[in-house]
Amino acid sequence: MTMKTDRSRRKNFGDVSTVGTRAGSKAATPPVVLSFAASDPSGGAGMQADLATFSALGCHGLSVLTALTAQDTRGVAEMRPIESAWVEKQARVVLDDIRVDAFKVGVLGSAENVRAVARIVAAYPGVPVVVDPVLASGRGDPLADAPLADALRSALFPLTFVATPNLPEARRLAATGGEDEETLPLDECARRFFSFGCAHVLLTGAHEDSPEVTNRLFDPTGETRTFSCKRLPGSYHGSGCTLASALAAMLARGLSVCDATAHALDFTYRALESAFRPGRGQFIPRRIESGRDSAPRHVQSGFRLDSAEDPDTM
Repeated sequence: MTMKTDRSRRKNFGDVSTVGTRAGSKAATPPVVLSFAASDPSGGAGMQADLATFSALGCHGLSVLTALTAQDTRGVAEMRPIESAWVEKQARVVLDDIRVDAFKVGVLGSAENVRAVARIVAAYPGVPVVVDPVLASGRGDPLADAPLADALRSALFPLTFVATPNLPEARRLAATGGEDEETLPLDECARRFFSFGCAHVLLTGAHEDSPEVTNRLFDPTGETRTFSCKRLPGSYHGSGCTLASALAAMLARGLSVCDATAHALDFTYRALESAFRPGRGQFIPRRIESGRDSAPRHVQSGFRLDSAEDPDTM
């Protein structure tokens, strides 16, 4: 997928004051990001995580709820998808009023909602779409069925600028027929995401069993960039939501996909580094303060998929 973005009013990262004013506004309007996501009463993940991240990174967040959940920091007890017509109505009304600079897509709740979101974002071909294809909660509670996964592949991925699956999600979505998901190479997962239509794939490595976490940004040209950091102890509620929404915010601010990824990963790491535990389950990322610290936490390197280096062993 080739995407041209309109960055006429987006300025340098970190300087919100330079962003142009819109008609009728009394102050500079920050970049605007619309999130399609489920509600999380604990505030750790979902829509609540997205809006907190947008705000921490100097963006204004719009929200379209796709599902209601009963969940806490330990897991999801129940999810009730919102009717697709109502999802579409929420989006069309707010988008008729406010121009957006990026979309972020999280839990959608049903295949019908996937197709509704695809219809919406298809009307904005110059706006980057970041898709976090959440299939289950951190505890393993299912949040997507087979029809929803099929709809992601056929309807939403062709419109996706960056997909941000973790390793289990990437392998499950890329696997076909009776393939053993556990043995599917990472570069092959990326190639299949490209065949679905994704422009870029950020494959997150937190599920690997290693002292370091290695995240890989795959480009369809064969260029791959790795971002490595030390593994933090503990378990976190909403880390994937934080990363995907931070990436959408950085793209909304006009950064290249590589620079946006670097900033988003560092922001997420800082949020996890200073996480707190308000309940009896996972830690919640501390997002607000994390937006003020610009010290890098990741080491970057690059290679090509067609080189002698094997990304599975790096």
